[in-house]
Amino acid sequence: MKTPVYMDYQATTPVDSRVFEAMRPYFCELFGNAASKTHSFGWRAEDAVEKARRQVAELIGASAKEIVFTGSATESNNLALKGVGEAYRDRGNHVVTVATEHRAVLDVCKHLAADVTYLPVAQDGLIDLDQLRDAITDRTVLVSVMYANNEIGVIQNLREIGKIAKERGVLVHSDATQAVGKIPVDVAADNIDLLSLSAHKIYGPKGCGALYVRARDPRVKIAEQMNGGGHERGMRSGTLNVPGIVGLGEACTIARVEMAEEAKRTARLRDKLRDRLAADLDEVYVNGSIEQRLPNNLNMSFAFVDSESLMMGIHDIAVSSGSACSSAAIEPSHVLRALGIGDDRAHSAIRFGLGRFTTDEEVDYVGARVTEVVRKLRELSPLYEMRQTVPDPGVTGHVSQSRS
Repeated sequence: MKTPVYMDYQATTPVDSRVFEAMRPYFCELFGNAASKTHSFGWRAEDAVEKARRQVAELIGASAKEIVFTGSATESNNLALKGVGEAYRDRGNHVVTVATEHRAVLDVCKHLAADVTYLPVAQDGLIDLDQLRDAITDRTVLVSVMYANNEIGVIQNLREIGKIAKERGVLVHSDATQAVGKIPVDVAADNIDLLSLSAHKIYGPKGCGALYVRARDPRVKIAEQMNGGGHERGMRSGTLNVPGIVGLGEACTIARVEMAEEAKRTARLRDKLRDRLAADLDEVYVNGSIEQRLPNNLNMSFAFVDSESLMMGIHDIAVSSGSACSSAAIEPSHVLRALGIGDDRAHSAIRFGLGRFTTDEEVDYVGARVTEVVRKLRELSPLYEMRQTVPDPGVTGHVSQSRS
């Protein structure tokens, strides 16, 4: 086994060698601009883009004409929220979202000149559907709910969320960056009108994303946010990243074929790691729902241990204490705070992200190393020593999970 061990698959994934081979010709040989309509170089590039469009659509149950290519899921989120806000301004300016959304949604909502309702979550990370019903008003134009959370892996019930929104004639957007390719996503069955995804979360290249925009029942309108040529049916101007798009398409096809087996394997490895840590350490906590969770995500708090100190101690293991987009922040995770978790426990949280290339040997190594370093750090903690002397009657010593 080689070190360092990578367990941060929620942050990004390595490009699958099959994806890279599909992309390779489009860098030097088939280098045409997909917008060039007068020669074979452009035609072949356009053919490759349209094939990828079909591949993305097939993974999420859409049609190819409903896929708009972007530079990232962040751009897709911006296009969805700002584009709908502008296109439907005459109907209202109220948006409903969730307190645990990625910053790529929360920061856009702050930027919008709109009335925004932020739904709270229970201790398991799930929203209350009755609160969603109550939040929708006659001025609501969009409900934006992340399909699966990037920090705690909790999967929201988009099918029911979409049904509630449709009953009120409100559009539904989902940042499905973490869910697509990991669990089945069907935009029709899930009642989703707009959906954001990214290549680099599913073993494709960085710098390429897509936005699904429903074409019928209803046909969703979005205002272009990048002007300059009217590419992507007038929704997103800019020369297309053909190699990246080809890679995204190939990654989607691989995920569609292998997703079920991969989910089963990563869930087994995740549970193996969780059980090992729970058996070897006391006062460890799983953050978020255990049942409604991505198969490759494990977010755990280690009481009396600072996560930054723990990560320094296991420097040969790549993990994180939250979102990669906020890893420089010193404040506790806004996601864990939204679950009602106190600062001490939030500051002791580690996100383990397992993936396609994670092995049993690596899981065994990570379990042993984390246990070793947690024990060493607790030996230096007066609070832990005090707790051992006067144990808290509410602590069982086993892995636990806060529930609503």
